[in-house]
Amino acid sequence: MKKIAISTGGGDCPGLNAVIRAVYKTAKNKYGYDVIGIEDGFDGLLKPNRIKYLTSKDISGIICEGGTILGTTNRGNPFEYKTVDKNGNLKVHNYSKRVIKKLKELEVGALVLIGGDGTLKIGKEFFELGVPVVGVPKTIDNDLMSTDVTFGFDTAVNTATSAIDKLRTTAESHHRVMVVEVMGRDAGWIALEAGVAGGADVILIPEIPYDINEVCKKVIERQKRDCKSTIVVVSEGAYPKGAGKIYLYTKDKAANKRLGGVGAKVGEDIEKRTGFETRVTVLGHIQRGGSPSARDRVLSTVFGSMAAELAHNREFGKMVAIQGGEYKIVSLAEATDKQKLVSLDDEIVKTARRVGIELGD
Repeated sequence: MKKIAISTGGGDCPGLNAVIRAVYKTAKNKYGYDVIGIEDGFDGLLKPNRIKYLTSKDISGIICEGGTILGTTNRGNPFEYKTVDKNGNLKVHNYSKRVIKKLKELEVGALVLIGGDGTLKIGKEFFELGVPVVGVPKTIDNDLMSTDVTFGFDTAVNTATSAIDKLRTTAESHHRVMVVEVMGRDAGWIALEAGVAGGADVILIPEIPYDINEVCKKVIERQKRDCKSTIVVVSEGAYPKGAGKIYLYTKDKAANKRLGGVGAKVGEDIEKRTGFETRVTVLGHIQRGGSPSARDRVLSTVFGSMAAELAHNREFGKMVAIQGGEYKIVSLAEATDKQKLVSLDDEIVKTARRVGIELGD
């Protein structure tokens, strides 16, 4: 093996560059491999001029930078690649053979895939077709099985918590209800941890369909106790009992469905039912941006270095992970078998209930 390739897929998050740096330093400095950067996820293997040989200059100083120097996309699944023809018809293609052919042409001995549930599932499929894949878990949603935490999550929680702290001061000044919508498509870890850390009064997550009557009861109860404000933290994937998740309308047929609007709905319902002035803030991609926290920098560096070691040792079809404070190696099949969702028995959920946080049920 002479070459290792790196690809970052799915949504961006703080810590990606730290992983790229660690893979490069370990592969190049310790083993002398050339390291290829694949730009914009799997698109880099399907489109021309998206491959670059990384140098020490490319990775210098990037440990503290957010985003990814390689670019990324959450649309480029080679097994189900979507295009729209000139007549507006959606077409779905299987371009997996093109990807495999390109990797062989590049003489890549190992492909380090840095991504979340979707990207690593694709990686597992390629591994089953003979591609030498090593996985690194990345998602701010923290919803990957077999690892206690994914890099990017800590920074996202810190960002959301800081926003809640700032919104509380203006909420108290105006005696308002503040609704804060955070990311979390299927898993409510960001809302749960940021909500607890920020002293939220209500936390709504996808795992617990909410009853707006219970939410409003909490708001009214706090007003009766002459509380200056009420903070409601909502995952973007949260939804009311008996209804489905709320998506944004898009004309782009090739795009994935985008969540959005639950915060506005919760805010509107609260104001309508209680009469209390309510404001809504959607944090959106602010949670994905910025410099990674110290914890995420360390986690990313360890994960990246371990991934390079796995590649060198030809332990393919594996993913690096952390379990119980110890760094582990797990199979991609195990890691992507199902999502890691918030359990109602989780100690943080129990703690939220004990300290009086309303969870909407």
